[in-house]
Amino acid sequence: MAAYTHGHHDSVLRSHRWRTAQNSAAHLLPHLRPTDRLLDVGAGPGTITADLAGLVAEVVATEIGAEELRLSRTTAAERGVTNIEFRVADVHALDFPNDSFDVTHAHQVLQHVADPVQALRELARVTKPGGIIAVRDSDYGGFRWWPAVPALDTWLDLYRTAARANGGEPDAGRVLLSWAHAAGLTDVVATSSTWCYANDEDRAWWGGMWADRILDSAIAPQLLESGAAKPDDLRRVSEGWREWAASEDGWLSVLHGEILCRV
Repeated sequence: MAAYTHGHHDSVLRSHRWRTAQNSAAHLLPHLRPTDRLLDVGAGPGTITADLAGLVAEVVATEIGAEELRLSRTTAAERGVTNIEFRVADVHALDFPNDSFDVTHAHQVLQHVADPVQALRELARVTKPGGIIAVRDSDYGGFRWWPAVPALDTWLDLYRTAARANGGEPDAGRVLLSWAHAAGLTDVVATSSTWCYANDEDRAWWGGMWADRILDSAIAPQLLESGAAKPDDLRRVSEGWREWAASEDGWLSVLHGEILCRV
């Protein structure tokens, strides 16, 4: 496995808990059936997972470790969702028999794994013939914002440096289709979608989240220990996010690539 760039600091989880099936898996929702058994890889805090569980018969949620999986369990318990099974698993070598699931789903996962093509092969192996693999990943190189705050250019360079040093691909969204083809998948529909933050509330949330994250989450010691940044660099980036959030003209679009693969 590649190292997980973000870690699980509260500043990261604030972002991940915002995600829903509607804002993060809309490309999959029209294809779900009430009888489906669904695998959700990299469930994180489980907000998308719990939403999906309300649309299908059964969900199996996986994470890379027991502590990470605890976050998913907590969300399911708080919502009273009872049709989710929780398993620790590595997407490169899933511990499930062939043809186990009607649908396999991974949101913001392939950008962090060491071998995304092998991960897709594994998703295909455990998906039933005629079933669907649904993947969505952001593309950091496609992020766009206004005003042109120089510290945010520094942020983007630092993030991409850290992610690649950890064995990931921060621009995964644009290469999902090619990874799917390399994995031997031929019936693939590729699309894209965005998150956009442009009102006062959204800017305060996103900008404040990254202002904290660059100082307090796992990415900070990674950048400092590698020599990619100094403490003053991280403080300038944090201040840049707050500057952007305070601007009444502030606008930011987060690009995502998506694929739906019929097995």
